[in-house]
Amino acid sequence: MREMGNWNEYFIGYLATDQEAAIDYLQLTLEEYLADGDLPFFLKGIRTFVESQGGVSELSERTGIDTETLLNMLSNKDAPRLDTFQTLLNALKRRLKNTGYPNCT
Repeated sequence: MREMGNWNEYFIGYLATDQEAAIDYLQLTLEEYLADGDLPFFLKGIRTFVESQGGVSELSERTGIDTETLLNMLSNKDAPRLDTFQTLLNALKRRLKNTGYPNCT
C-alpha cells in the first residue's frame, strides 16, 4: 500500500510544479491579509509559498536577502514589509495583480 503524505506536503509539491498556481496562491494570501488582517494565516501562506519555491535558503540566494532576515520575516509577529515581498517576486520574475488595495502592485 502506498504511503500518503499530508495535505501541506502535497500542496507545496503542487505549487512547486506550477508557477502560475504559486503566484495565484501568493496573490490570494495577500488579498486575504489586506481584507482581514489575519497575520498568522498570512505568514502560514507565505511560508507555504516559500517552501514551494525551494525553501528559505534557495530564496535567500535568489533574492540577495540573507537567510536570517527571511526567517525573521516568516516568524515575526509584525507584518512583513511589502517591499520585501516585491524583492521575492522580482527574483521569481513575477508580479502580483493590482486588486485595488493600496500598495499592492
